[in-house]
Amino acid sequence: MKNTLKISLKPNEKIYINGAVVRVDRKVSIEFLNDVQFLLENHVLQPEDASTPLRQLYFIAQMVLMAPESAEEARQMFRKSLSMMLASYSDDHILMNLKQIDRLVAEGQVYDALKSIRALYPQEAEILNPYAGAPASGEQRAGAI
Repeated sequence: MKNTLKISLKPNEKIYINGAVVRVDRKVSIEFLNDVQFLLENHVLQPEDASTPLRQLYFIAQMVLMAPESAEEARQMFRKSLSMMLASYSDDHILMNLKQIDRLVAEGQVYDALKSIRALYPQEAEILNPYAGAPASGEQRAGAI
């Protein structure tokens, strides 16, 4: 048997376990004694928040965990979206990580794939808005005066 995993939940918090949605009414700890696919409520991305390519990929991958009855459809959509992203990005770091994410999903390690996608969010933000961290031109002039 693999190592056990213990998770603590707060009152009214949800956890998605093998497609089931569980809400606890009080603080509770859950110990998983075997391999299980789960997603904590604070890691669930809502459809309206899937506003960038990586967030859309995350949303599709989370559906594999949350809706096992339609997991194969979600996997097909994931592969299609991933192949489009691989063709679109030129950043070597993101491309390497997307290939790793593809491998994780193919091996059934969807939770690890979701963690890897979330880790790429800051880099995606820089690519999508390269001037977000730069001072506005007015700020530059004010500092130069």
